[in-house]
Amino acid sequence: MGAVLFGYGNPSRGDDALGPRLLERAAAWLEGRPELEVETVADFQLQIEHALDLQGRDLALFLDADAACRGAFAFRPVAAARDESYSTHELSPGAVLQVFRQVEHHPPPPAYVLSIRGERFELGEPLSSAAEAHLEAAWTFLQGLLEDPRPAAWTAKLL
Repeated sequence: MGAVLFGYGNPSRGDDALGPRLLERAAAWLEGRPELEVETVADFQLQIEHALDLQGRDLALFLDADAACRGAFAFRPVAAARDESYSTHELSPGAVLQVFRQVEHHPPPPAYVLSIRGERFELGEPLSSAAEAHLEAAWTFLQGLLEDPRPAAWTAKLL
């Protein structure tokens, strides 16, 4: 049971590293809190196989950089959906949830996306200073989520 956190993005592409960096921070924080039952999964992109990581979970959270994010970060629910990414190599969070629904023949766990605003995504670039600040704000918010990994608690924190 418990929750699963997916942190994805390319650490070698500037602010695209925001998802993996936030996941690393969460994983380090969770090491001393096994009672929270939160697993972390890092990857460059979401794939069909990630649907298997949802098995037996109460919650799922997808962490990613987003150039279109208006604030420092955004937190929103995500539903299973067959979208344009469904037949490509890289999937959206909704497409991963849809694969789960098709494979398991029941709805996926409640799922959310925590998007962190990124500005520069060039190969070989470090995180921008703005992205560093957005990462800090997102981490403070994520800590609050992780302290109470129940669907009702997370729904209450929707922005």
